[in-house]
Amino acid sequence: MKTYLALAPAPSEEDCAQVGTPGYQERALTECARFIRQLRRRFGPEPEGAWLSVKWFDHDFGQYCEVVCYYNTDISASVEYAYACEANLPATWED
Repeated sequence: MKTYLALAPAPSEEDCAQVGTPGYQERALTECARFIRQLRRRFGPEPEGAWLSVKWFDHDFGQYCEVVCYYNTDISASVEYAYACEANLPATWED
């Protein structure tokens, strides 16, 4: 079964784009793409059944996006990858 873990839009100790501010969508997508590249450097490429992507969510002030890790619960390597990402997210862009 396919499911996902929401990770974050950027490293936790970094400022990130704020919903409702001018240019939010473009800045948020740029940050998420950078964060995906950082996660791939840190954890390696996604194994079969897993993939990092940007997902949009509804919010009272509009939509926001985050990096998510989709994974297949029937493929153990994809489950392990998703949970390793979630448990060890970088705190800064330099991590």
